[in-house]
Amino acid sequence: MNDTLLIALYAFAGAAVAGLAGAAVLRLIRRRSLTASLAVVAAVGIVAMLAGTLAVAWAMFLNSHDLSVVTTVVAMAAVVSLATALLLGRWVVARSRELAVAARSFGDGGDFAAPDGPTTAELEHLSRELAATSARLAESRERERALETSRRELVAWISHDLRTPLAGLRAMSEALEDGVAADPDRYLRQIRTEVERLNDMVGDLFELSRIHAGTLPLSYARISLYDLIGDALAGADPLARQHGVRLVGGRIEPVPVEVDGKEMSRVLGNLLVNAIRRTPADGTVAIAAERTAEGVVLSVTDACGGIPAEDLPRVFDTGWRGTHARTPPAGAGLGLAIVRGIVEAHQGRATVRNIPGGCRFEVVLPAAAS
Repeated sequence: MNDTLLIALYAFAGAAVAGLAGAAVLRLIRRRSLTASLAVVAAVGIVAMLAGTLAVAWAMFLNSHDLSVVTTVVAMAAVVSLATALLLGRWVVARSRELAVAARSFGDGGDFAAPDGPTTAELEHLSRELAATSARLAESRERERALETSRRELVAWISHDLRTPLAGLRAMSEALEDGVAADPDRYLRQIRTEVERLNDMVGDLFELSRIHAGTLPLSYARISLYDLIGDALAGADPLARQHGVRLVGGRIEPVPVEVDGKEMSRVLGNLLVNAIRRTPADGTVAIAAERTAEGVVLSVTDACGGIPAEDLPRVFDTGWRGTHARTPPAGAGLGLAIVRGIVEAHQGRATVRNIPGGCRFEVVLPAAAS
């Protein structure tokens, strides 16, 4: 075996011992500061070099003078390496602490703001992830506040809408019981009307609860929009006549869709009732259906005069009723929430926008396969 190979073997053996010792130390201090770990890594490199040199000198491949020179060089390199490692460690630790303080701010309900100044690629990536997480948390908190507001409004409206007819039912039943009702038949008709209204309200609440729980059963069938809209117009015609509103069904393409006929009829019925109640007498409510690049679009256009821009994002919220809708016939603010829930259960979407003189509700559904 030649001398070069022997020197390599002795050097490797000495360096390996130093490396193993360094690995053991790193394991012991793995929960300590990054500065200590960097100092150990720098020291391992220097000690490994020194151990390899001593092993070569012990094997008589290096004289005392050369050993002294190499040892001095290694010692000076050790000073510089350790100082550099300590400075780097302190800098990284300082940036980590700044990042931790910034992260704590959005955990307490604020927004994350990345610390100023240069940092390592890993910490920069972590900052971007924290910023994205902060944005998602802010959106979640906003949705939670909106849901809480909707819940409170729903409870308030339901309480009001239940209390009013119940008080009337109680008064009419007492009048009938005491025999003081001037027109018992009229009282009975009014009681039936109020009971039907309460039954509709309970039905809406049950439907909404199934939508929110994700348990709304859907029985898909291939249906022509022409037939679906025709049935909806026929069902809404008495209410339109009562309010003096014209119903117009134009531009209705006989496009097939794969939907639950019963639930989609409820969607169209809710949209038509909502439009009729908010359209003044002699106004027009139009319904249309057409195929577009997005799918099948159903639209209901009314003449309500438009919705305030600040209210548009809340139109489909549970329990929300515009300031102009604070009368019992307007319902409990569940109709449009049910519309959105049913449409989304069909993998579609419901939107609303203002047009001159009114607003247009649009339902986009996936087109049925040919």
